[in-house]
Amino acid sequence: MMKPTLADTDARQGILDRINTKHVDIPPLPDVDVDRVIQFDQPIEKFVEMLAMVGGQAHQVESQGEVRALLEEIDVFRTATRIVSSAPESIAGTIDATQIEDPHHLSTVDWTIARGEFMVAENGSIWIDGDTLPHRVLLFIAQYLAIVVPRSQIVSNMHQAYERIDNFSARFGVFVSGPSKTADIEQSLVLGAHGCRKLQVFIVDDL
Repeated sequence: MMKPTLADTDARQGILDRINTKHVDIPPLPDVDVDRVIQFDQPIEKFVEMLAMVGGQAHQVESQGEVRALLEEIDVFRTATRIVSSAPESIAGTIDATQIEDPHHLSTVDWTIARGEFMVAENGSIWIDGDTLPHRVLLFIAQYLAIVVPRSQIVSNMHQAYERIDNFSARFGVFVSGPSKTADIEQSLVLGAHGCRKLQVFIVDDL
C-alpha cells in the first residue's frame, strides 16, 4: 500500500475544513413525554435480565474483593497473563497500558477490566467514560472484557442515560452491552465475532 503524499493530506484536510464550516439547519429534537417513558420498579433485576439476553453475564457482589474471587472461577481468567485494568481496586493488571504508545501492541491482551459509570436497565448496557482508559481500543481488542460498576448508578431507560451524559466532555464515551456478535443470512448468531468473546459485569455495592 502506498503511503499518502503531502498533496493527499492537504486535500483531505481541505475537505474536513469545508465540512466543519458548513452550516446545516436541522429540526429540533422532539420533546419527550416522561410519563410514557419506560420505568422499572426493580431496575437492577431488569438490567441483569437484559444483559443475559444479549450474551453477557452479571454478578452482584458486596465488595470489590469479591470480584477477583469470582473471576478466578473462570478458566480463561486463571490462565490469563496479559491483563489491563482501569479498576485496580478490584483487579490489578499485569500490563501498564499507559506506557504503551502504539495501540497495535495491545493485540495480545487477554482481559480488559474496565470501570463503568452507570447501567441502563432497559437494554443491559453500561456507559464507559473514555478518560478512564489509556487507549479506547482496549474495550474491543481484548479477548475478554469485565466491567465493574456501582450498584447505585443505574437508570431505567436511554432517555435518562442521555440526560446523564448531556455535558460529557471526555475524549470519547461508549455504551457497552454484551460481547460482540454477528448473525449471517442463515440467522446463525455468533458471539465474540469481532470483539470480546465474553462480557462479565460486576455490580458492586461499595464502589
